[in-house]
Amino acid sequence: MELSDHIKTANVEDVVLRRPFHPPTKGTLCVTGHHLLFSDRETDRQFLLLLRNIDAIEKRLPGASSGTITIKCKDLCVLHLDIPGMEQCLNIAQSIEALSSLECVSEMYPFFYRPHNLSLADQWGLSNLEQYHAQMEAPQERWRVSDVNRSYTLCPSYPPTVIVPKVIDDNMLSKVAKFRQGGRFPVLCYYHQKNGMVIMRSSQPLTGPNRKRCREDELLLQAVIDGSDKGYIIDTRSSQQAQQARMTGGGFESKSNYTGWKRLHRQMERGKALQESFIKLVEACGDQSNNMDRWLSKLENSKWLSHVQTALSTAGLLVECVERDGHSVLVHGSEGMDSSLLISTLAQLIMDPQCRTLEGFLALLEREWVEAGHPFQYRCAHSAYSHARLQQEAPVYLLLLDCVWQLWRQFPLAMGFSEALLLRLATEAYASSYGTFLCNNDQERLFPAVDSTCSTLGTGPRGDKEHDP
Repeated sequence: MELSDHIKTANVEDVVLRRPFHPPTKGTLCVTGHHLLFSDRETDRQFLLLLRNIDAIEKRLPGASSGTITIKCKDLCVLHLDIPGMEQCLNIAQSIEALSSLECVSEMYPFFYRPHNLSLADQWGLSNLEQYHAQMEAPQERWRVSDVNRSYTLCPSYPPTVIVPKVIDDNMLSKVAKFRQGGRFPVLCYYHQKNGMVIMRSSQPLTGPNRKRCREDELLLQAVIDGSDKGYIIDTRSSQQAQQARMTGGGFESKSNYTGWKRLHRQMERGKALQESFIKLVEACGDQSNNMDRWLSKLENSKWLSHVQTALSTAGLLVECVERDGHSVLVHGSEGMDSSLLISTLAQLIMDPQCRTLEGFLALLEREWVEAGHPFQYRCAHSAYSHARLQQEAPVYLLLLDCVWQLWRQFPLAMGFSEALLLRLATEAYASSYGTFLCNNDQERLFPAVDSTCSTLGTGPRGDKEHDP
């Protein structure tokens, strides 16, 4: 099915656009395969909205002569379109609903966008693991770059290359991957040059109710703290949650099998609870009562700032373990694709001045979120306005950006960027002209998953491929 088949009515004249902080304007509305284009009749100015940015639409038909469509965007903007004619209004609404909810990756705008300055010869991205390994000056006799996951068979959500202890060979890594949920075995994400301590991240071990062991997993973690008296495991679940996970096949590292490691539990909300908190926050911000007590009550009930506080305090705990106490840390929750990435990113931002520069911060996000397998397509499928039933949506990435904003507000001179960058990054994650945040992991971006309505693709929206957008 072609994109044009979703368009019931392509152009409508005498449409009135109403949006915040702008006077109502009359003009022509045009629906394309990926955008809404509104042309102001008087000034010839144009307003362009990426359809992927639309989270929900609402129709109001007071009579047969006209109708109003309210568009609620993923970046939290709200627009109103007054359209003459009930039939035209319904056709426009149906077209927007169909085109804004495309699920096939190859039909999304990054596969059609052609920026003027595109150069296929330039390398895509800012982060290169081999280069990062050389820059962090980790002892070559202790750490190595492994391409054990080059075909993505060991761990579908990991990049092709990872940094691991040198004494652990690839055969051992294969066994460790089978013992960790989703194959996400412990990998190095940060080396602290001041004292040689490291931050590792992974998913939970699959000990199960029978308390299964993996000797290779134990050796890997022992190699991490070789020469040190102990290390810390920061589990982003409560102790009770970890115990419950063990009864369903998951688990945690026991003291008896992982000698030298001390486990610390810091519960962090995820999934549905975090998404609902974000929805309540947006509802509080949209309250029109102008009542301070009501606003503060709604803000508190959303619990969003509690999530921010928990994330920052847990990252602070990680920093204390590495910087002050001089111990290496392993961070994981259940899947290791959400709160683990959040905490490790914030800790690196706090400890490493390079990560607080513009290029260093972008490279950090690429390394710790894009390449590390945060499932953007699942987590950012909807924002706060969607009427769809919640599935795997969770604003973990937005929570990270809010935490970074809090740090920027406290230490503005320590950051090489402003809130404008954070706002842009938030918008791009939900709807973008580029393919950086498409799909759920590195493998899918190289070979996009397709459904029965899409043709098979051999390349993805990456600048180091032959046909990138």
